[in-house]
Amino acid sequence: MNPAPRLRASYVNGVRTMKANEDSPRVLLVDDDADLLQLITMRLGSAGYAVTAVESGEAALASLEVSRPQVVVTDLRMRGMDGLALFDAIHRRAPSMPVVILTAHGTIPEAVAATRRGVFGFLTKPFDSKVLTDTVADALRLAPGAPGEAGGWRAEIITRSAAMEDLLSQARLVAQSDASVCVLGPSGAGKELIARAIHRASRRAARPFVAVNCGAIPEGLLESELFGHRKGSFTGATQDRQGLFQAAEGGTLFLDEVGDMPLALQVKLLRALEDRSVRPVGSNESLPIDVRVVSATHRKLEERIAAGEFREDLFYRLNVVRLAVPPLADRREDIPLLAGHFLQRLAARYEKRAQAFSPEALELLIAAPWPGNVRQLLNVVEQAVALSTTDVIPASLVRQAIDAGDRSLTPLDEARRTFEREYLVRILKMTAGNVSQAARLAGRNRTEFYRLLERHALEPGMFKPAE
Repeated sequence: MNPAPRLRASYVNGVRTMKANEDSPRVLLVDDDADLLQLITMRLGSAGYAVTAVESGEAALASLEVSRPQVVVTDLRMRGMDGLALFDAIHRRAPSMPVVILTAHGTIPEAVAATRRGVFGFLTKPFDSKVLTDTVADALRLAPGAPGEAGGWRAEIITRSAAMEDLLSQARLVAQSDASVCVLGPSGAGKELIARAIHRASRRAARPFVAVNCGAIPEGLLESELFGHRKGSFTGATQDRQGLFQAAEGGTLFLDEVGDMPLALQVKLLRALEDRSVRPVGSNESLPIDVRVVSATHRKLEERIAAGEFREDLFYRLNVVRLAVPPLADRREDIPLLAGHFLQRLAARYEKRAQAFSPEALELLIAAPWPGNVRQLLNVVEQAVALSTTDVIPASLVRQAIDAGDRSLTPLDEARRTFEREYLVRILKMTAGNVSQAARLAGRNRTEFYRLLERHALEPGMFKPAE
């Protein structure tokens, strides 16, 4: 443990936060005894932990929605929600989060019941400070990494979303094993980034990470791509070629869009996974492999199985651990963070002045539906940066990049004004600026029609042919 850091305490809405430094492991402390809460906060803070201290289970759940700690330490007997009820509520949100329970009323049956339910530790008051800090340290070994670790295995994933933090917690845990992982989620949500993070957090990190899109390669070539081939095995096979399984030896093979894999090839993939060996096309010999497989798909594989388009036995082989990446629309708190990151990176690439989004532009980004998820957000920011000429990107460029033909989130008055102006422009073009004719086509008298033109600052003369 490093020397005791200088502690900094702050209060936000009655919640006491004790920080050692920005990279300190995060602990959420819950106790309705204010004096004991302060004492334990100081002890954990002195041991190098960043502590958020709250006085009720309800306040703890609210704190979890703001940021995820790595360990929760809670009293058992509290007014309102007790420690076991809080544990149940936490594990519905974050099943992998370690919870340590403290109590002055500890009994063997309570301890046994708590640990059977999945509580990490159970300490009886009064407890020795070293026992508490050692227990928290043990819990941290199972918890997500400290914030400073964000520069390592999860470096590519930018988030402040609690849902994404829970997903990363599970990803880091599963990375310690060799279990096959199936990453689910919509297109563009970042499934490959999760697969790469799992690889970097695993013991295979020093070996290759190889990715293949199973839906982008023709069926006739995919078998050769995965398993390799021998010279002369088919037209164009002029030499032996190593497959991707062999290229990923000792590392991770990422099978993207595995739900699109042809049925005939699914049989051969299943055999390779079960036997841990591959047979190149045109060869009579199988070659041993040591590869961790992570697959991903935006499809619902259960529906594909019911339709006879995906093998159930392969599904269970690939789906040992299932991780679901939430769509961007479900984690809108990440949008300003991602947009700012993309802006800085793209402005440097294109040598542009753009440094920020206007408040209105940022509101558009946050409100957009994002059917294409993070990939679509990147494309929108790239277009806005490419067309920008100022330090601040205006809403007009963002609206254009989003292609707001989808007006579902546009306020009614704005949509009506936009339609009205476009209608007037179109009808004035048709009549070459003849107001009388345009008014008749619009079903309005000249006075009403002139009022409409004034509302939108349209001059009929703008539409008359040049002499």
